[in-house]
Amino acid sequence: MLPTILDLTSLRAAYEAGKSPLDIIEIVIARRAASTDPAIFITPTPDEILRAEARALTERAPEPNSLPLWGIPFAVKDNIDVKGLPTTAACPAFSYQPQKDATVVARLRAAGAIVIGKTNLDQFATGLNGTRSPYGAPRSVFDKNYVSGGSSSGSAVAVASGLASFALGTDTAGSGRVPAAFNNLVGIKPTPGLVPNVGVVPACRSVDVVTVFAPTVGDGVAIRKVMEGYDAADPFSRKAVPANLPASGLRIGVLEGAEREFFGNRQVEALYDAAIERARALGATIVPFDYTPFRQAAELLYNGPWVAERLAAVKEFLATNSDDFDPTVRAIIEGARAYDAVDAFEGRYRLEALRQKTRSEWEKVDFLMLPTSPTTYTVEEMQADPIVKNSHFGRYTNFANLLDCAAIAIPAGFEASGHLPAGVMLVGPAFTDDAMAPFADAMHRAAETGMGKDRKAALPEASRVILPADDFVPIVVVGAHLTDMPLNHELTRVGGYRLRAARTDDSYRLFALNGTVPPKPGLVRDPDFSGNGVEVEVWALPPAAFAHFVQNIPAPLGVGKITLNDGTCVTGFLCEGHAVAGGREITEFGGWRNYIRAVSPAA
Repeated sequence: MLPTILDLTSLRAAYEAGKSPLDIIEIVIARRAASTDPAIFITPTPDEILRAEARALTERAPEPNSLPLWGIPFAVKDNIDVKGLPTTAACPAFSYQPQKDATVVARLRAAGAIVIGKTNLDQFATGLNGTRSPYGAPRSVFDKNYVSGGSSSGSAVAVASGLASFALGTDTAGSGRVPAAFNNLVGIKPTPGLVPNVGVVPACRSVDVVTVFAPTVGDGVAIRKVMEGYDAADPFSRKAVPANLPASGLRIGVLEGAEREFFGNRQVEALYDAAIERARALGATIVPFDYTPFRQAAELLYNGPWVAERLAAVKEFLATNSDDFDPTVRAIIEGARAYDAVDAFEGRYRLEALRQKTRSEWEKVDFLMLPTSPTTYTVEEMQADPIVKNSHFGRYTNFANLLDCAAIAIPAGFEASGHLPAGVMLVGPAFTDDAMAPFADAMHRAAETGMGKDRKAALPEASRVILPADDFVPIVVVGAHLTDMPLNHELTRVGGYRLRAARTDDSYRLFALNGTVPPKPGLVRDPDFSGNGVEVEVWALPPAAFAHFVQNIPAPLGVGKITLNDGTCVTGFLCEGHAVAGGREITEFGGWRNYIRAVSPAA
C-alpha cells in the first residue's frame, strides 16, 4: 500500500519490494480519476499511453531503480513542452503541438521519470494566485474555498494531493514558491540560468526559471540536479559556479520594523516568528536586515519596464487574438505599451543601483529567510480584487530572479486554527542552490508539517540533505557517474555530495571505451600531451561508501591521483593504457557529457 504522498523514498522502496512501474502507474491512474479537483490538469496523459510508457521503461531499463528517477511519475506545467501533448499556456487558441520535449523534460525522461499530464496555470504564467485560467481554478488541498497559488497552480496541487511524485513549474515572480507555501510543499527555485529554458513558453525571458515542487528538500534537489546543466540553445543558460556557505554559524537575515508586512494576517506573521526561532535553535545567528532595496527591486517586475517582456513573448498572438486572453492577464500585458526603450534603460539603471544597495546587506548575512507569502485569500476574494491581492503574494518573491538569487521555499506550519499552511523561503546569492539545501531540509524537518495534504507524514530519513562531514572522501568522476549521467545514482544513493565542477590539467586524454554498458570513457594521463584539460566533477563520499565504490570498479578502470587545472591532486577514475588502444579518442569534445550529447543529441 503506497502512502498518500508519493515521495521518492517510498516509490523506490516499493520498486525494491517488487512493484513495477506499471503497478505504480495504475495507482496514479486510479487516483487521478478519483480526484475531486477538476482543474488540476489541462491535458492528462491518456491512460493507455501511461501504461505504454511504463512498459517501455522496463524494457529499456529492466533493473529496478537502475535510473535516477526510474518509474517516478511527474506532472508538467502547461507552458513547458512535452512531445505528444499540446502546450496551451492556459489559452486554448494559443495551443500547439511541440515536436520535441523541453530540455528539462527530456532529461527527466532519460532518467526514467514518466509524465502523467500537463497542469493548469495562470494564463501565460501571469499571476501568483491560480485563478486566471479558462480551465478553472485549482484549489488549496486544505480548503477548496482558497486559492492554490500560481501561476504553477495545477503542478503544486498534483503533488500535494498525491497524484505525482514531483511536478515542474516556472518562476518569474514567485510562481514556483507561492503554490508550495499554500499546499505544504517544498519549492525549489534554481539560480537563473542553472536549469535551461529551451522548450518553455516565456513570461519574462531574461528572468524565467524552471522550478520543482516536491514533498521534501532532498527530493527537490535530486530532481533539480537531473535537470540542470548548460544548454547552448538557451541564450540565458550558464555553467554553474557553486558557491559555498559556512558549515556552521550561518548568519540568516530576517525582516524587521516597517518592512514586516503581512497585510493583517497575524497568524502567518506568528508562523514566520516561529520559523526564526527554529533557525536560531538550529544554530543560526539571526541578523535583522534592511529589506527596502530588495522590495524596491521587486516592484520593478510588474511596475517597471520588465512587464514589456511579457508583451514581447506574445505580441504577435495578442495582435490577432486579444479576446482570447483572460481579462486581467490582458490588462497586465497591454500595460507594457506604456513603456518605451528609454524606460527600459532607465529601469535597468534603477535595478543596478538597487543591486549596489543590496550588497551591503549581503555582507551582513549568508542568506535571507523571508515569508514565502505574507497572506492568502479565498478564490472569491482574489477575483474581486485580482491585481492588488495578487501583488500581496509577491511582496517577498518578486526580487529573487531580478537580483540573480537561488531560493528554496519550505513549509513553516499551519495557522493557529490548524486550517491553512504557510511557508518561508531561504534566498541566497547566485549558485548557493546546494549550499542552502541542508539548512532548508533541517528547517522543514523541525517544522513537523508532514508533506502535502498528509500532515502526519514523517519525512523519510533517506531524503535528508547533509553537508559532507570532514571525513568524507573526495573522488573525481569522469563519465557515467557525472551529474545527469546513467550511473550518477550510485553516488547519490549512498549519500554522495557533489562538491564542484572541475577540469583536469592539460596532460589528460579521453577515450570512448569499446563494449561498455552503459557507455564509459577512459581517462589517461600522457605527460607528452598538451591539450585543454577534460571536464570532470569532484564528489564526496562517506568513507564506507567510498571503499565499497572503489572495490566494485570494473577493469580496465581504476583509481589514482588526478591533477586538476588548479594544481590540486584528487583521487579519481583512471584507465589502464592498453584498454584505450583501438578506442576512439574524444579529448577534442572537452568532456564526456559533450561527447554524449554530440553522438546522441536527445541525451
